Amino acid sequence: MNNQQSGYDFSLIQSLLIQAIDIGLVFTLAYLVLVIVGERRTLWMVRGFIILMLASAVSNWAGLRLLNVALNSLVTGSAVAMAVILQSEFRRFLEQLGRGEILQLFGRDRRPTPEPDSVIDEIVDAVKELSQNRTGALLIVETDAPIDDRDFSVPGVKLNAEVSKELLQTIFQPKTLLHDGAVLIRASRIVSAGVILPLSDRTASRQLGTRHRAAMGITERVQACVCVVVSEETGSISLAFMGTLNRPLTSNKLKELLEAKLFPSEGERAVAPIPIGNFGRQIGLKGWTVLKRILRRPS
Repeated sequence: MNNQQSGYDFSLIQSLLIQAIDIGLVFTLAYLVLVIVGERRTLWMVRGFIILMLASAVSNWAGLRLLNVALNSLVTGSAVAMAVILQSEFRRFLEQLGRGEILQLFGRDRRPTPEPDSVIDEIVDAVKELSQNRTGALLIVETDAPIDDRDFSVPGVKLNAEVSKELLQTIFQPKTLLHDGAVLIRASRIVSAGVILPLSDRTASRQLGTRHRAAMGITERVQACVCVVVSEETGSISLAFMGTLNRPLTSNKLKELLEAKLFPSEGERAVAPIPIGNFGRQIGLKGWTVLKRILRRPS
């Protein structure tokens, strides 16, 4: 009897262990997929795919066979569509896997952090001069993850230059070829100029020109950025964030808002996890962060 009980306990422990390993591997695979698309506009598509899978699981549990068949077909079709749309991301993933570099996906983000004083001061000084001269300007400043080029109507001309007020003023001079588009600033670099942005579909005041509508449009589409606008007609300064235009601004107020968006206070900033060697905890921490980005409500 004792031998049978011991055998039963061992089988139960073995079964639970296998299930735990199975669940862990599924979470690892899901995390890798989230890392591949975690910073792209396709997060909305991934969110829809997750909803379809959950609906399929619920219909199967509830015994709704016809609905379950339909949802399973949608899940399969969506998976194929995602594989086609995200082929470049999956190709990069397979290349890293083949080169044995898969652990790089779990590494810390090494995106360069701009110096608050230098970058913001250069931007504000340039905007102040442009405003005084009534020279129209449009600047996109990334606040978090890099913006996908597909979010732009035209990605513009690559520059990869240090941010400086002289260069910004030169770009927006009316006789230059790039003055009509926007300048994209990432960290302490001017990534590109002449960027054409999607316009907002919302009804706006007649006082707002194309630059203002473009600033509203890109910040509606991408939350991880702010747009600085200088009106060519009045020289007024505006700041767009999440589709909302804050205007008119003084140069001091602009600096204050940029500092708040780019370098939030310690109380507002999420505390970064301490680097740890435990592989499972890294998956949990980073996977949960990306998952919250997917499942959060749209603004």
